[in-house]
Amino acid sequence: MTATKPQSESQTIIDDAFMAAALAIGRRNLGRTGPNPAVGAIIVKDGVVIARGYTALGGRPHAEAVAVAAAGEAARGATLYATLEPCSHHGATPPCVDTIIAAGIARVVSALEDPDDRVAGRGHARLREAGVEVTTGVRAAQARADHLGHILRVTQGRPMVTLKLAQTADGYAAGAEHDPRLFITGALADSVTHIERALHSAIMIGYGTASVDDPLLTVRLPGLEAFKPLRVVLDARLRLSRSSRLAATARETPTLVIVGEGVAEAEAQDFAAATGIEVTRAGVDAAGRLALREALGELARRGITRVFSEGGPRVAESLLVAALADDVVLHTGLRPLGRQGRLALTATARAILEDESRYRLADTSMLGVDRMTRYERIG
Repeated sequence: MTATKPQSESQTIIDDAFMAAALAIGRRNLGRTGPNPAVGAIIVKDGVVIARGYTALGGRPHAEAVAVAAAGEAARGATLYATLEPCSHHGATPPCVDTIIAAGIARVVSALEDPDDRVAGRGHARLREAGVEVTTGVRAAQARADHLGHILRVTQGRPMVTLKLAQTADGYAAGAEHDPRLFITGALADSVTHIERALHSAIMIGYGTASVDDPLLTVRLPGLEAFKPLRVVLDARLRLSRSSRLAATARETPTLVIVGEGVAEAEAQDFAAATGIEVTRAGVDAAGRLALREALGELARRGITRVFSEGGPRVAESLLVAALADDVVLHTGLRPLGRQGRLALTATARAILEDESRYRLADTSMLGVDRMTRYERIG
């Protein structure tokens, strides 16, 4: 943590608590503010929160502007806590630093410098030049986790990816070929999956999962019906059935199929016209599989910052091998399959996930009788 001037231990504790609150409200629209980050901001005066703000749907207005407007004249002399460096560039809205300075905010506490080239420390510098006291780095690790999608989009040209897998107690994601679909986890684990979907900008699967499971990939929890992440199918040869549930609902829920360069343009246009599914392209590797980094780059160009991958073992292995799975969520059911099937994690994928130089175990918890294990990519 860095501050314009030394501060007391009690002030450090206070800053930590208020930043925790700002981070909590910043998650209100997580996954729905792209291409902008989902920022939280609170304004505190005489130890009391007088205003709150979080980035609106679609990314505007920004959290700081919302909080300053809510505080009005009371903002003068107050402290503003923001989960990311306030912007300093002119875009669709004026720079947040100008709004903060004009409001007479005396002190700004931010969790993290924004790596966006248009900001990159300039926001903090502008505030200091205007005589505003600035403290940075408060709860930086949590802020980086919350803003990882934005960070990766502006630094690597891709969204962050959460890889979710479900496996039986003996490690299988599916039975043998032509076996019926497995229902591995219970109601609580399934509800958590729907919450995770709501916190991401897109839900991604491969053609194999689309053809075997025929999923809807929607958020189906009471109160979350308005959350409609983009549904993405990785389908190099455009084999997705026009009678699938994804196709049947594509005109009401946005859906994108990413195909390989070998698919004829006329075929892609006909499919799109018949189903309402948008078709875009990415390169393929020597085995004919889509180049995942390129596919994710296409999503980033569309403003997608957070992708929830629910593809099967093949997509999971590809993401892990390419170091593109930033968070891995593994749900393990109570019952074993008890026979041969398709492993959720191939030997290659499991070796990568268990490599302590690549992933760290972040959390293990029980969801009823099911176990949820979460890993975070290192670096």
